[in-house]
Amino acid sequence: MSINDVSNLFTFAGGLGMFLYGMRIMGDGMQKTAGSKMNHFLGMVTNNRLLGVALGALITAILHSSAATTVMVVGFVNAGILNLTQAVGVIMGANIGTTITAWMVSLNQLGDAFTVLQPAFFAPLCIGIGTFLIVFSKRQKNNLIGEIVIGVGLLFVGLEFMSNAINPYTDAPIFAKAFAVMGRNPILGIITGALVTALLQSSTASVGILQTLAMNGVVTTGAAIYITLGQNIGTCLTAMLSSAGANRTAKRAAAIHLTFNTLGAVIFGVAMYALSLLRPAMAGSEINSVQISMFHTIFNVTNTLLLYPFAGQLVKISGLLVKDGEAEKEAGEERGEIETAFRHLDQRIFESPVFAIEVAQMETVHMGQIALNNIRLATNAILSRDKEKAKEVYGNEKDIDKMEELLTGYLIKVNNLSLTEHQKLQVNNLFYSISDIERVGDHCENLAEQADYMAEHNVSFSDTGNEDLSAISEKVVKSFTHAIAARQTGDMDDVRKVSQYEDDVDMLEEELRDKHIERLSSGQCDPSSGVVFLDIISNLERISDHAYNLAGYVKDEI
Repeated sequence: MSINDVSNLFTFAGGLGMFLYGMRIMGDGMQKTAGSKMNHFLGMVTNNRLLGVALGALITAILHSSAATTVMVVGFVNAGILNLTQAVGVIMGANIGTTITAWMVSLNQLGDAFTVLQPAFFAPLCIGIGTFLIVFSKRQKNNLIGEIVIGVGLLFVGLEFMSNAINPYTDAPIFAKAFAVMGRNPILGIITGALVTALLQSSTASVGILQTLAMNGVVTTGAAIYITLGQNIGTCLTAMLSSAGANRTAKRAAAIHLTFNTLGAVIFGVAMYALSLLRPAMAGSEINSVQISMFHTIFNVTNTLLLYPFAGQLVKISGLLVKDGEAEKEAGEERGEIETAFRHLDQRIFESPVFAIEVAQMETVHMGQIALNNIRLATNAILSRDKEKAKEVYGNEKDIDKMEELLTGYLIKVNNLSLTEHQKLQVNNLFYSISDIERVGDHCENLAEQADYMAEHNVSFSDTGNEDLSAISEKVVKSFTHAIAARQTGDMDDVRKVSQYEDDVDMLEEELRDKHIERLSSGQCDPSSGVVFLDIISNLERISDHAYNLAGYVKDEI
């Protein structure tokens, strides 16, 4: 091997690295630009598989990686956010979305008359413009545009490097022989495509390499088709590996991805082999990158159209491939709050920071709903002096504490992802929110302890005292209800209602304190109940304060 060969090898490796890195930062920039719009996409995917296909295509077009999308799908299924029927549509759409990068690569073959329009021509300028935007602009929006532009530039500079590294060897007999063999042998071509893609863990990258070879005129039509079919199978490896530690349903989602792509490869492989027997000259002819993009798109769109009506059958096949485990069946019968939260906080979703934040927000709302239930239980326990309800409050408080621990750990990891300034604000506010909710849980525990004390020492309040407690409890519950609704929906009406109820609770707490002291002074209330009553209304007022804090974080984000 000569020094020139080593240099070309280094150039190819560097080009591949720039291609992959450019694709990554371009996807990150596009994802950040999409911003909060992406967090509504999951809500659109109900039982409408067509919306699922559109969602899968859109996310993959943004991330520039079908593997990343399917890994997220495995995470969503594992978390119980998507069911298998919904996942099928997203997986189908992911295969369509991944074709966009192949079309971008094809722009390099517009022809000499369109040299100025070719990405390789303006790629260095893209890198320059993107760098200036990031270095000299303080606006977040300009920085995001800079990231995307640099990503586009690096992607095409990387392709140019790879093409230049391969160019000296285009006349080498080994290329002609290798592609001729793969063009005649569908199985070998498919295996080659699958292995290269599995090693790179990116079908987009392996398609890019194939297109680079095609630009240099060394790829035959038959070989390109079989390799492309194999690439669609190889890209399943990432999702299969990701599902290794997941539950049975998530494993079935990965199996659906593999089944879908394999069936498509078999159908198209057989059709192409039959066509090559009828027209051998076509199979042995050269193919360019534009034609590879066309086939890549036709294959994925047609495969989706063919198998779309059979989504239910794909789910059944996945059930045959991934059997039920007895232990998992038993575990699935009963799931507590902590097990559910643990499943939802799936790190596979980190492929998309936007969705990772959305999942954290969903679980923060879930934690708030448990706390809201505890407020109701604690106030009922006091009014009825019911020790069983107080005991239930203690159990829920343990769940709240554990959820705080889980969410804090999850948010720390989310905070280390590539986030925009607004996303960092959201994550910080979620940190504060779970802390406030945990404090609400503590106040509910205090209330439950007072209920226990009242039951044990036969402490009671006058009818007027009970009516006053009911009045302030009702306002506190409404205040916290709207605070959680504000976090869930981002509705300013809920934020304003929390503020109104907080003012009402503050005035009512002061009024009740004065009235209770008057009743104590006039002998209408037992002195032993005085400290208990004041402690109860103090805890209720503190809960309302935390509700006000929660609404304030949402207001900051809006």
